[in-house]
Amino acid sequence: MSQPHRHERSLSESLITALAWGGFLIIVGVVFGLTPGIGSAIGGLFSDLTGVTYPGVYGTIMLPAPANPAAHQTVYQAVFNFMLAIGVLEIVILAARLLVRSPVKRIAETVGNLIWWVGGAVAAYVYLMAGTISGWFTFWPMLIVLAGVSLIVQGVIRIVYRRL
Repeated sequence: MSQPHRHERSLSESLITALAWGGFLIIVGVVFGLTPGIGSAIGGLFSDLTGVTYPGVYGTIMLPAPANPAAHQTVYQAVFNFMLAIGVLEIVILAARLLVRSPVKRIAETVGNLIWWVGGAVAAYVYLMAGTISGWFTFWPMLIVLAGVSLIVQGVIRIVYRRL
């Protein structure tokens, strides 16, 4: 690769990084700015956390959960909005990466991020916003599952690209 071409790619990647960070900061500001009482709602969620017995493999285990999960819809809505907005940002980043022909490693990473954030938004909408203990305890493992799916998809993209 010639020196000017490397410089163009480096500049393109720097602009995509700036887009990602700038987009993230805008999303945080918008979610906090447009969610009335989010600070006190987050404080209320943390003060409502209690130990709840949950069935485990070898008996029961004690896990943190809100005593009244339905009382925290403001926080759940903010989590959903944040995750969905980051998912949309990842779509924009993916389009930019494809446009400037970023390295496959970065494209695969962006696709993985997209899966995690959009999947997390769906999980927040379906499970957290249900406002139940069951939904609370389903949301967190879903994030772990999504992380695994994200990593597998990244690996598959890299393998497929190498074979092309």
